[in-house]
Amino acid sequence: MRTEQLEYIAAVTRLGSLRRAAEALHLSQPALSETVRNLERELGVAILERKRSGAKISAEGRELLPHIVSVLDAVDRLRSAADEQHRISRMVRLGTVSTATVPLLIPTVRAFRDAHPTTQVEMVAAQQAEIHRSLLEGSFDLGLVNYLEGDDPPPEFETTELLRGRPVVCVHPDSPLASRPAVTVSDLLTEPLIVMRSGYVMHRYVHRLLDGRAPSFSYSTDGAEMGKLMVAEGLGASVLPDFSVIGDPLERRGAILYRPLADESPHVLLVIQRRTSGAVPRAAQDLHEAFVRRAREVSRDESARRA
Repeated sequence: MRTEQLEYIAAVTRLGSLRRAAEALHLSQPALSETVRNLERELGVAILERKRSGAKISAEGRELLPHIVSVLDAVDRLRSAADEQHRISRMVRLGTVSTATVPLLIPTVRAFRDAHPTTQVEMVAAQQAEIHRSLLEGSFDLGLVNYLEGDDPPPEFETTELLRGRPVVCVHPDSPLASRPAVTVSDLLTEPLIVMRSGYVMHRYVHRLLDGRAPSFSYSTDGAEMGKLMVAEGLGASVLPDFSVIGDPLERRGAILYRPLADESPHVLLVIQRRTSGAVPRAAQDLHEAFVRRAREVSRDESARRA
């Protein structure tokens, strides 16, 4: 049984005759009649009543008609769902914290675009709480967020670790801290400090690091990228994950430097998350895999650099 056989029966019923249905379907009348005969043989029912004056739907055919219509409606719904899936797969929405930009986000999106030239990637910079909310609502397909080592990711998400690094102090080359082999908390308090605003993992880390002590002056900013730009302009120092600074265009040009913290610090993890429930569009799955591949490359390069 083929879908077009059922569509032909529906056309004969709608138009009232085999001849008019053949004209509407741009088929010859014998070809349409033979297609219907094949279905009749398969079902063992005379669907059309054939007379010298023409053919029309039989009484038995009319009894089957509600089932035929039901099947055709289901096929239409299937096609609509496939069209919608195709449309959705042409757009992947990604929420990201800005620490992912340098080592991971831009190279991965570039590689993904090479492999999927017709798929759009919408990238939205946001805090972790907003990314989680949008993932649960379905307005984001994927999310890149940070955790401190020991944090427990929410069970609603499938979480894959991509990168891990240590917090470092990002400084201007002319800063007195640039000459230090490592920066202590006491050193850090002598410089204006550029901190992430509340809601970012690095805000929580710096608050814990300073342990109630106040820097000489502080700025609050929204994301690592703005923090690095402010450091490059000589406005102060910032504490960021090393993978957010190493290889940054500003670092490669010498506009910013990084120094390790003298105090033992936990790792900062960059992870990719998606909902554990619900279907994931194929394009989103491919982008997820692209992030994992790129993260492996970054980790190998970093291991080689330290060797």
